[in-house]
Amino acid sequence: MAREQIKLFDRIISTDGLMGGRPTIRGLRFPVSDVLELLASGMSEEQILEEHPILEKEDIRAVLLYSAQKVDEDLMYE
Repeated sequence: MAREQIKLFDRIISTDGLMGGRPTIRGLRFPVSDVLELLASGMSEEQILEEHPILEKEDIRAVLLYSAQKVDEDLMYE
């Protein structure tokens, strides 16, 4: 895994007691799944960042990378 990807993964944090242990962005109360839902609804990256100033461009990239990795992991264990 490339160094840049590792830095992105560091943005995704799961903490007991925070959002039910769901993966969040930088330990904020912003779950990974919420960003995916916003993207799936058709919002652009720019729209998401404008409506949610707590997020950074790299957070969205981290969410996409994290999600892709999870799909690959799920396929490996089927």
